[in-house]
Amino acid sequence: MLLAVDVGNTNIVFGVFDGPDLLREWRTRTNIHATSDELGMFVTYFLSEMTVSSKQIAKIAVSSVVPPLEPLLSRFFRNYFNLEALWIRPETFKGMPIQYTIPSQVGADRLVNAFAGFDKYRTGLIVIDLGTATTFDVVSDAGEYLGGAICPGIRTAMESLYVNAPRLPRIQLEDVPEKVIGTDSVGNLKSGILFGYAGLVDGMVHRIKTEMRADPKVIATGGLSRIMEKISQTIEGIEPDLTLQGIRLMAERD
Repeated sequence: MLLAVDVGNTNIVFGVFDGPDLLREWRTRTNIHATSDELGMFVTYFLSEMTVSSKQIAKIAVSSVVPPLEPLLSRFFRNYFNLEALWIRPETFKGMPIQYTIPSQVGADRLVNAFAGFDKYRTGLIVIDLGTATTFDVVSDAGEYLGGAICPGIRTAMESLYVNAPRLPRIQLEDVPEKVIGTDSVGNLKSGILFGYAGLVDGMVHRIKTEMRADPKVIATGGLSRIMEKISQTIEGIEPDLTLQGIRLMAERD
């Protein structure tokens, strides 16, 4: 079995694969002050719920955008699994050609998303990851990583607004507003955040396609991809486990 680990700025996501099948995934808050024992208790609890022992994990592969956590995670993998992890890094990434001025600056999560998307669809892609940041990753018809764009994530923007405008309430984003023209503070915020970001997504997709002079497929992943798919005019499908699947594919190549 494979333990795939996606270390993001907000959450660490763990997934257990048996071959190509994702058996289960779970997440915990990213905490650079955590200890290897704390992580060990968390992961072994979920493994025990699956009736999977640490000895059944034959390989660990990691995509990380939080360098300070890497020594801690390495100790955790050695102490609890007696394994050295495969760290997916842009400098050694062999999934696809990287057409980036400085390849080392590309986040590993963006590369595995692009790789997993192209592996599935085998066509030009725009991959939108709606996480702590909203990222747009562009893949050519030939399977080259061309680059993309980064902007603040939906929840990141919302929290910034809440912190810097104390009279505005904190809102939940589980549902789509019925109207664009809100008639109370909550309605105004939901409309501005959700419909505003849908406009951002659709506008960026239009500009990318125009620049490419092509019509790549548009897919989305990340925590708010399901709700954004409902209101975006350009997202054609969602892939909730895209990052974990990309980690798995890279582990199989190693």
